[in-house]
Amino acid sequence: MPRIKAGEEKARNNTGANIGFEADLWKTADALRGSMDSGEYKHVVLGLIFLKYISDAFEELHKKLISEKSQGADPEDADEYRRFNVFWVPPEARWSHLKAQAKQSTIGQLVDDAMSGIERDNPSLKGVLPKEYARPALDKQRLGQLIDMISNIMVGDTESRAKDVLGRVYEYFLSQFASAEGKKGGEFYTPRCVVSLLVEMIEPYKGRIYDPCCGSSGMFVQSEEFISAHGGNLNDINIFGQESNYTTWRLAKMNLAIRGVDGHIAHGDTFHHDQHPDLKADFILANPPFNISDWRGELLKDDKRWKYGVPPAGNANFAWVQHMVHHLAPAGIAGFVLANGSMSTNTSGEGEIRKNLIEADIVDCMVAMPGQLFYSTQIPVCLWFLARDRKDHKFRDRRGEVLFIDARKMGRMADRTHRELTAEDISKISKTYHAWRGEKGSGKYSDVLGFCKSAKVEEVRKHGHVLTPGRYVGAEALEDDGEPFEDKMKRMTTDLSAQFKKSDELEKEIKANLKKLGYGI
Repeated sequence: MPRIKAGEEKARNNTGANIGFEADLWKTADALRGSMDSGEYKHVVLGLIFLKYISDAFEELHKKLISEKSQGADPEDADEYRRFNVFWVPPEARWSHLKAQAKQSTIGQLVDDAMSGIERDNPSLKGVLPKEYARPALDKQRLGQLIDMISNIMVGDTESRAKDVLGRVYEYFLSQFASAEGKKGGEFYTPRCVVSLLVEMIEPYKGRIYDPCCGSSGMFVQSEEFISAHGGNLNDINIFGQESNYTTWRLAKMNLAIRGVDGHIAHGDTFHHDQHPDLKADFILANPPFNISDWRGELLKDDKRWKYGVPPAGNANFAWVQHMVHHLAPAGIAGFVLANGSMSTNTSGEGEIRKNLIEADIVDCMVAMPGQLFYSTQIPVCLWFLARDRKDHKFRDRRGEVLFIDARKMGRMADRTHRELTAEDISKISKTYHAWRGEKGSGKYSDVLGFCKSAKVEEVRKHGHVLTPGRYVGAEALEDDGEPFEDKMKRMTTDLSAQFKKSDELEKEIKANLKKLGYGI
């Protein structure tokens, strides 16, 4: 493995690639998977890690309460734990009990009973935890080995919580499972660097944050980290989300629970059973599934959300866009991922919807992203940023303008198949947007050939309401190497002549060799 330069290590830490012991832990856990499908094993491992987390936090407080019994503390009173926002863990669910029984053939049933006990005594976790450890297909010897392995890491005590050890392990495992599952992995995981960019762009400091297709809650976790990093108050935000896939919804609930985030995460089909119908969000962050055709759009032709045009039944992209616009507060801002086709398609009325969004003056910024960012698809993607109030008393008046950013050449290869944006890339893109919208302390904006362009809506009209940044930012200026054109052409033609000569020599040599073998040409 190549050594990581000091400057690169910080970028990795900020964008979510390997950051320490998580990689070694993953190798061990993956070795214990055996022949089990990655999608199933995900819930086995993450469920146990979650159980270890709440058990660590419980045990730490339990010891403290035992030492304070003389002062009236009761270490077996559940309310003593709830007072400190620590989950109550019944005796049958405590990690020490499971670890002692890890080598027994009944360990699967014991873990299921532990999960059931925790759900019974903690209503916020009802229906969330996996209870499939007793099934015959799960090798109980490997399960015992996995429990032994997880026993060696502290994830829920005060020191570990301060370092967000569990958050790091959890996110790293989610990313590795997404990679292992390929296309299916995209249902629950959006690469950290993409989420970081969305969050840095819209800056969700205070208010209601909504994700209509929240996966494993990555957008919310990053929003929480953003607020903490910038000295904000987590009590200033309210989280709302919805996820249609039941197992992914469970991951979302666990992912927030381990961080002590109390979110309103609903399970159900966002289009047909919107669980937050009256919500008007200050910030919307989303990575909707790309180009889905089986969303049953034909049943929603008269839906009140389709203010800018009825989305085609064969593609939900602009259904997602309009659903988000519908849920935006009067001064709200949305940032979301879509397939590149959304910027230029004219199929089945989609071009007309895009035109209406532009003419309604709510398209604020478009970012073309580099390829190979996602585990789930090789489809090139873009980021849309929509703002309800572009007169905006918070920033400058941006009405009649759209910012285009072409980031296709940015990022670096994290491994052989996946690219990621570095912390520097994320900073450059977000600061460009903040300067353009007139954010205080962000400096003065100016167009950069090949990277960014502030275009008037009249120019967008001339391009047929196509929003592809490459059409607007132009080609990057090439650096003049100082060689006069005539000298350069003379040198290049001389080189080409020499290459032609060499080519002729090689051709003769190959023919001669073939002739010796009896295959003359």
